[in-house]
Parts: sequence; C-alpha cells; structure tokens
Amino acid sequence: MAVEVKVTSVLQKVTGAKVVAGEGGTVAELLSDLDGKYPGFKQQIMQEGHLHRFVNIYLNDEDIRYLDKLDTRLKDGDTISILPALAGGRS
Repeated sequence: MAVEVKVTSVLQKVTGAKVVAGEGGTVAELLSDLDGKYPGFKQQIMQEGHLHRFVNIYLNDEDIRYLDKLDTRLKDGDTISILPALAGGRS
C-alpha cells in the first residue's frame, strides 16, 4: 500500500523531507518500512515496541489511538501524519 507520510522537523532530520512515501498494510508495517528506508526513524518515535507517550499518529485526520493503534489498516492513497503531542497553556 502506497501511503504519504507527513513528518515534523525532528523526523525531517532523519528523512530529509517533510513528506515521504512508505508502504505497509498496517501502521506498524509502514513504520518498519520507513525505518528500513531511513535508519533510526522508529527510534525517534518508539520505545520497546510502543509509541513514545508524546507522539501522535493520525490516519487521514483520525488519531490511531481511537482506531486499532499500530494495527490500524492502511490502503493506497492514505495520509499519515506523525506529530508530537502538544501540552501546556494557562489555567
């Protein structure tokens, strides 16, 4: 499955681009594919097989935490966005 992946500046240091292409039937397979193309990619967003706590992945604007997480199925033409979680503000 050909998938467009949008990444933030931290991951751009690994990929060399804001948008890259990847393949996989699930988000986990996609991340493995990207790690093969861009060594160290998964290390930036995962630890011990789980997403870092402050990393959000969206499939076509849907947070994968509310889908099937890393087992979320992908199809040709999907867009994945990998973003850091934002926190803060004033109370």
